[in-house]
Amino acid sequence: MMSSMNSDWVDVQILSSLDAGEVLGLLDDPSVQGGWQDGEMVHLYWPSHTWSPDHLAKLSQVLRQLDGTCEPVINVRTLPNQDWNQVWAESVEPLWIGRYLLIRPSWQTVEERPGQIEIILDPKQAFGTGHHATTRMLLEWLEEDIHGGEAVLDVGTGSGLLAMAALRFGAFYAVGIDHDPVAIECAREYAELNRFGAEFVLQCGELSELRKGPSFNLVLANLDRETLLQLADRLAEYVHGTLLVSGILLDQQEEIAAAFAAVGLYPGRRRELDGWVAMEFLPVQSCEGE
Repeated sequence: MMSSMNSDWVDVQILSSLDAGEVLGLLDDPSVQGGWQDGEMVHLYWPSHTWSPDHLAKLSQVLRQLDGTCEPVINVRTLPNQDWNQVWAESVEPLWIGRYLLIRPSWQTVEERPGQIEIILDPKQAFGTGHHATTRMLLEWLEEDIHGGEAVLDVGTGSGLLAMAALRFGAFYAVGIDHDPVAIECAREYAELNRFGAEFVLQCGELSELRKGPSFNLVLANLDRETLLQLADRLAEYVHGTLLVSGILLDQQEEIAAAFAAVGLYPGRRRELDGWVAMEFLPVQSCEGE
């Protein structure tokens, strides 16, 4: 939830299936005070006194960069301050992923299921609420792949959701790293809200700056094509078991597979959802059964 809500708000509505977190990340605008995704509509919010045509121009540029197929459809409206809490509270529904994982905002309750694993996320200026296909596919894989005692590295951690889910499923240690200080600040708040302690380490910086720690059984990278290509060799240095990547469009998977093959990682399983692909990569010795 946002604070200091003493003015009207500008609600920017984008007709798009893009992930709100991806848009926020590329926009890199500290005056944006929140964002959420409602099906085929992305909402971003600015305090009205900070909004200007320059923000609209930059947003249009970012949207064309993410999806250059057509001119983005954007609607801008003013939202009175007195309506804000109600709109925000109604914006995000609890989400079940797989058999056991529930992701919900703190102000909503859900009837408990047997074996339920819960993570509380109050949407704000961070990434990965679990609603986007790229995040959902990795969360489903984590439910299958975490058997207990794993050390997990989450590269581009955003909200920290993937790392927190891995810990909930039984991993003993997780590190989340992101170059965005706003994302790390939000992730730390989520970690505290969900009562994680020393088993969850968050670091702001580049992967090359990661502090040395234990070998990682599982590396997660929910990133975009360009970043995955740039980090392929660096990611390979940390893979001592399995690498799971997401954020790949259907027509990008061959290029991604070739880039990781060049650094000694070869594709295993894959998932596909809503035009997005998640891929598993293994070191060459794993493919040979060693």
